[in-house]
Amino acid sequence: MQLHNTFETLITEANQLDLYKKLIQQLNKDFLLANVDLDFHEDILPTSLKLLLHEAVYKLIQEKFSEYLNLLYIIDVSEKQVKALEGDDTVKLAEDVAFLILKREWQKVWYKSHY
Repeated sequence: MQLHNTFETLITEANQLDLYKKLIQQLNKDFLLANVDLDFHEDILPTSLKLLLHEAVYKLIQEKFSEYLNLLYIIDVSEKQVKALEGDDTVKLAEDVAFLILKREWQKVWYKSHY
């Protein structure tokens, strides 16, 4: 498994390995566990996924910070990686955290499919 630096490379690998739907299912599962009311349709386009996830993370940061922290805990996003992000611009922070969420969910899906 390669480490991804961009959303596009992550989605490309997920599609190549035919695991994109599994990635969406994993996202839905973890959002449900964290009691965050967001459910992605399995046929969602990658661009829409990126936009909706970014928007959801932004709203959580702005309006429901404890739920945001709980979501990061449930998904198991690295605290070290989150702390390393620039926190000056909330929109940019939400975009970066959304990518960290996708990367972590991708790791789970990839490992499940290979082991």
